[in-house]
Amino acid sequence: MHMALEAGCEPMELFYCEDLFTGKGAPSLLERCRRMRVELVEVERSVMEALSGRETPQGVIGTFPFIDVELERLSVEGSELIVVLDRLQNAGNLGTLLRTADAVGAGGVIVLEPCVDLYDPGAVRGSMGSVFNLPVVRTGDSEGLFRWLKEKGLRAAGADPYEGELWDQGEWEGGTALVLGNEARGLSEDVRPFIDSWTRLPMVGKAESLNVSVVGGVLMYAWRMGNPTL
Repeated sequence: MHMALEAGCEPMELFYCEDLFTGKGAPSLLERCRRMRVELVEVERSVMEALSGRETPQGVIGTFPFIDVELERLSVEGSELIVVLDRLQNAGNLGTLLRTADAVGAGGVIVLEPCVDLYDPGAVRGSMGSVFNLPVVRTGDSEGLFRWLKEKGLRAAGADPYEGELWDQGEWEGGTALVLGNEARGLSEDVRPFIDSWTRLPMVGKAESLNVSVVGGVLMYAWRMGNPTL
C-alpha cells in the first residue's frame, strides 16, 4: 500500500486490526492515512482475515478508486514500450506482466478485453504494487487501439512460437507495442492483421509452450537492451 500512496493514489477507506500488526510497517501506514484524513475502520481479527483472503494478513487493507485511464490520456511520444495484453485469462499472469512492465520502464500497459479483471485480487497482489506505478488502459476496441498505436508511431511486435525472428535477432530499437496473446489461444484473429513484425523464443526441449508472463519478461528486456538510454 505504501507504493500506492507514493504514486499519489489516495485510499477511500482503510480497514485495520491492530491485533495483527507486526513490526513498524502497519502502524506507520495507519498513522500516514490518519494524517491524510482517510476514513479508518477498525475491525476484528476474523473480519480482517475474511477481507484479506490470505493466511497471514498484515492487518491493514485499503480500498482505492479505479485507476485505469482512457486510451487518449495515455502519454506516448513514440519512442517508448507499450505492452498490449490480448484477452488474458489468468490473474497471476496479468499481475506479473504489470510488475515486469514497471521494472523495464514501459510507458504503459493496455489490456484488451474481454479478459481477467484488472482489479482481481490475484492481479493486484501479483503486480506487487506496480499496478499503481504505470498507466493502464482497458479497451475492447482492437481496431481503434492499433490505429491509435500506429498514429503514435509505435511498431506492433507480436509474440508467436512459430513465426518471425528469434527474440535476440529482431529489431527492438525505438517505439514498440509488444503484443502478447491469450494463454490458450495466442493472439486473437482480429489482432493478428495489425502486427507489423513477429518474434519468438526457441523451444528445444519437449515443452509445447511457454507461460505468457515468461515470454513477456524476456521480450520486454530484449526491448530494454535495445534501448539502454531511454
